[in-house]
Amino acid sequence: MSRNLAIKILAPLAVSASVLGAALMMSGAPQNADANIGAALQVAPQPPAGALPSLAPMLKEVMPAVVNISVTSKAELQNPLLQDPFFRRFFGAPEEQQQPQEREAQAIGSGVIVDAVKGYVLTNNHVVEQADSVTVRLSDDREFEAKVVGKDPGTDIAVLQIKADKLTALKMANSDQLQVGDFVVAIGSPFGLRQTVTSGIVSGLSRQTGISEGGYEDFIQTDASINPGNSGGALVNLRGELVGIPSNILSRSGGNIGIGFAIPTNLAKSVMGQIVEFGTLQRGRVGVNGQDLTPDLAKAFGLTSTRGAVVTRVLPKSPAEKAGLKSEDIILEANGRTIENFAQLRNLIGLQRIGEKVDLKVLRDGKTRNVSVTIGKEEEVAADTAGLHPQLKGATFSALDEATQRANGDNRGVQVQAIAPGSPAARSGLRPGDVVIGVNRRPVENLADFQKLASPQAPELLLHVRRGQGALFILIR
Repeated sequence: MSRNLAIKILAPLAVSASVLGAALMMSGAPQNADANIGAALQVAPQPPAGALPSLAPMLKEVMPAVVNISVTSKAELQNPLLQDPFFRRFFGAPEEQQQPQEREAQAIGSGVIVDAVKGYVLTNNHVVEQADSVTVRLSDDREFEAKVVGKDPGTDIAVLQIKADKLTALKMANSDQLQVGDFVVAIGSPFGLRQTVTSGIVSGLSRQTGISEGGYEDFIQTDASINPGNSGGALVNLRGELVGIPSNILSRSGGNIGIGFAIPTNLAKSVMGQIVEFGTLQRGRVGVNGQDLTPDLAKAFGLTSTRGAVVTRVLPKSPAEKAGLKSEDIILEANGRTIENFAQLRNLIGLQRIGEKVDLKVLRDGKTRNVSVTIGKEEEVAADTAGLHPQLKGATFSALDEATQRANGDNRGVQVQAIAPGSPAARSGLRPGDVVIGVNRRPVENLADFQKLASPQAPELLLHVRRGQGALFILIR
């Protein structure tokens, strides 16, 4: 889909209609929520006795906090035919490839002011990801150049800042109190139509769409109409409190079919706090891989419930190993919250700050036990690709786990833990599970050796890779 629509599209599903007339029922509204960021709205005024039911009083207070975002960036223009040497000779073009031309591209999206004093605006990362300049337009038509304070692709959250007075900010509700069936209202700029309002209900919670590989997803699903341009706007409850940031939709055509997804405010607030403090998200790790507890696995472990996450491996010298976690442990709770699946556990751990502790309730050999794990830095459990050859970008490398050491009968080398689709590492031919045992004809004993030999200064890399029961060489330039 074109970038100027500034929203992501998922695979198709069935249509679900929006509910408009019933949106005035208040029984499903959350309880009073905590708000600690900026000046915020108070409870929306109630209509006078005898008046027609309407969302207008609440929206009058809320809509000034929702803004339109315009983004400009540079896009390359290339003729694909002239990239082929045959066609260059056929058309008499120079043999060498021509430098691609650039043109200015524009995109639109939405945002929501969450701190009126400091001018902080929440939006989606994909709205401003490739921006050269960002302009925020308020509901009163004032425009301001915005500073990108920071962004996090993993959660699709970005924080902007504008210098302006007389701003209105939305109160951020506790999104954990949302329930399926609660009425919500989406506000944004679909297709550039500013201050557009649609309503519906919460259709589902804790949805994982798989739209962002390796991303952290815990979406609110809603049938409130969300279209291209709504990205980064506001999803509010009937008190006028912010409960989510619309992020993407599921659609056959690119337009709304009643299945939209929003990032919960609790997740957005956590990410924003780190972005404001550090300029980025300092995501930690504990050093485990895992999977969902399927009915078959539950039966194999002698369990009657499929709630929980199964630890499939514990990385050597990781915080998890130091805390005593073991492969085949089943994690039932984390910080007092019941764990439904591995994605939920990954989200909870990935959004904790480095140095914080996570208290886990673990089932091992039919007995429960408590394990406290301290969140470690990412480089404690994997090699930082920022210090490696640029053609390895997108890959995560780690020390060999116990299972791989037993299978290979050797503990030397580094393991490819994950590869982001479409990354330079994916194009190199590496695969998850590969073990790199040599670089440029020199042996690799551990992560330190690998980081030294695969440095950005190396003109090319000849990787000696063990894959399954075989081995091969991969040349990377």
